[in-house]
Amino acid sequence: MPEGDEEYFGKNGEPRKYDPTFKGPIQNRGCTDIVCCILFIIAILGYFAVGILAWSQGDPRKVIYPTDSRGQFCGQAGTPLEKKPLLFYFNIMKCASPMVLLEFQCPTTQMCVEKCPEKFMTLIKAYSNKNDFDYYKKFCKDGVTNTMGVPDILKYGLCPAMLTPSKPFTRRCFPALGQKGGVITVGNNSHFDDGSGKMRDAKDLMDGVKNATVVIEARQVVMKIFEDYTQSWYWILLGLVIAMLTSLLFIVLLRFLAGIMVWVMIVLVILVIGYGIFHCYMEYAALKGEPGSDVTLQDLGFQTDFTVYLQIRQTWLAFMIILAIVELIIILLLIFLRKRILIAVALIKEASRAIGHVMSSLFYPLFTFLLLAMVIAYWAVTAVFLSTSNEPIYKVFNETACDHSRQTCDPANYTTSSMKKECPDSECLFAFYGGETVYHKYLIGLQFYNVFLFFWCANFVTALGQMTLAGAFASYYWAFVKPDDMPAFPVFSALGRSLRYHTGTLAFGSLILSIIQIIRVLLEYLDHKLKGAQNKCTKFLLCCLKCCFWCLEKFVKFLNRNAYIMVAIYGKNFCTSARDAFFLLMRNMIRVAVLDKVTDFLLFLGKLLIVGLVGIFAFFFFSGRVKAFENTAPHLHYYWVPILTVVIGSYLIAHGFFSVYAMCVDTLFLCFCEDLERNDGSAARPYYMSSTLHEILWKNKAEDLPSSSAQQQDDEDIQLKPKQAEEEDAT
Repeated sequence: MPEGDEEYFGKNGEPRKYDPTFKGPIQNRGCTDIVCCILFIIAILGYFAVGILAWSQGDPRKVIYPTDSRGQFCGQAGTPLEKKPLLFYFNIMKCASPMVLLEFQCPTTQMCVEKCPEKFMTLIKAYSNKNDFDYYKKFCKDGVTNTMGVPDILKYGLCPAMLTPSKPFTRRCFPALGQKGGVITVGNNSHFDDGSGKMRDAKDLMDGVKNATVVIEARQVVMKIFEDYTQSWYWILLGLVIAMLTSLLFIVLLRFLAGIMVWVMIVLVILVIGYGIFHCYMEYAALKGEPGSDVTLQDLGFQTDFTVYLQIRQTWLAFMIILAIVELIIILLLIFLRKRILIAVALIKEASRAIGHVMSSLFYPLFTFLLLAMVIAYWAVTAVFLSTSNEPIYKVFNETACDHSRQTCDPANYTTSSMKKECPDSECLFAFYGGETVYHKYLIGLQFYNVFLFFWCANFVTALGQMTLAGAFASYYWAFVKPDDMPAFPVFSALGRSLRYHTGTLAFGSLILSIIQIIRVLLEYLDHKLKGAQNKCTKFLLCCLKCCFWCLEKFVKFLNRNAYIMVAIYGKNFCTSARDAFFLLMRNMIRVAVLDKVTDFLLFLGKLLIVGLVGIFAFFFFSGRVKAFENTAPHLHYYWVPILTVVIGSYLIAHGFFSVYAMCVDTLFLCFCEDLERNDGSAARPYYMSSTLHEILWKNKAEDLPSSSAQQQDDEDIQLKPKQAEEEDAT
């Protein structure tokens, strides 16, 4: 090693020594990080136990069907309430109570009905007419007869005091409120009889309706989104297939036309974003003078129907500014990095040759997608069953003062209980789903465990893919005669080694990342809870913590990725591999900054291009802006739902395919750095890299070393001849 290099390398670990027996990924290796492997297996077994417990206790019907005051599901098939799918409130005005927002249940009797009431009616007036009373009894409890007096019916809470015209809303009956001449009306009337002979304003119903719907407005949006998915799922699937075929086409073209395709991607990204800016400007100009288009986003507030925002000029102006900034940043980066881009393009060409010898690597992302889909599905199903595994809780609701108000009760024997005797006008009604058992007390802990294991398993699957691809591409690099010295099935060989020997290492790396991610989730939850707080110091501290953990997550992901490459090659444990990878990268810091990251940027442009092309196609199709698709496109509540799904899905698909290239480049890069330290290009110690890769990356070696050492190294490289190499070998 040149004299000037010792101090430089000493700070960042010792460089690799020449080893004539090293021929690539070590075959004779042992199991690593066994303790973490055992811990991961135990955690998975516990995860299955939580899933089984949740499935045995949970009941998804609780989120599908509304629940009446007796805890029964309205409209559930195979029950007496099958033909009564709607929930009716005896007195909707009681929903104005603040307790509604705490208990998510109105303090009034609720029952399942077949249809909502369609006209005004009071119990007193209906009682005097047989036909009216027969209609009225549809909204009363069972057992009401014509011989019972009105006072007794009201005393025992068998019927509501009044009926108001109502409409079904998320399977619940709410007053049909309207507006006439600026006055709130219900059933075209601004006043109504509340059943006690007192006339009330229709606006008195507003608070009750508002509180009663605050919990289920989100549900209505979810139901509409679900309906949109049922109407457009096959078109979404088609869009994702197009994204997959486009990504595969780009990867195949990169294999044979890497240089041309990279520049085509760069130009097309600029053009696509440029078209986006032009489209936003045209929409912005078209809305000029339109009624209501000058309303600001702040004045509009949050709207569940996102199409409203597209009718405001400020929305398109914001889109145009954002796209213009992105376009400017990309153009400036391309200008400043133009020389490095040429080298990165050549590096991608070399990666294309590697992928050409390991073609099965292109289809490995499908296996990763399958595993991730299983992890996500298991987490989602377990979360739903855990959230619906509570028991119905009944509480005392009363009209007058009562010592037992809001206390839990048992509806089965409440009529004979001491509570009923002390508070005759009270009722034992369903309040919410909860529980007091040990299982219910630790339910929040089980939900947390479900989320944590989701992160751990998802990161494990991702790590398995990275180590498998790294092992396959390392086999390519360290094969002196390519492809003769490569294993027959490099991807399957690497996958087998990863699972057989390094499950613990994968679990260790993904555990560290999962802990950081779960802390970020808790910080976001804390930020949401403290959103109304005015303490600026707390907000600043929380913001700093979120920023620090975001940076830490990015660093750990980068370190893990390179550690898995070293594990795939040498078969050492996680900590040793992470240290070796870190020092190797530090010894080649300039190359990491100017080559590896520039290559990542170019691949990101490729992903951006695929997302942009598929997203534009989805926008014009689902929005119905192209006449050719008007009759073909489904009619949706929110056309942004399938568009957003296709865009996100397209990015994930493109990321999956391009991650093969990214992993190939990273692996070749680390192998190249080790190759430079192990070998010197002589006949005795030849480089394993191709002459093309050597020519690409050797240009930047001088930048890594002190100037005197760099000059000396360049001179030695120029003067190095086979004869001199033989002399060196002899000594």
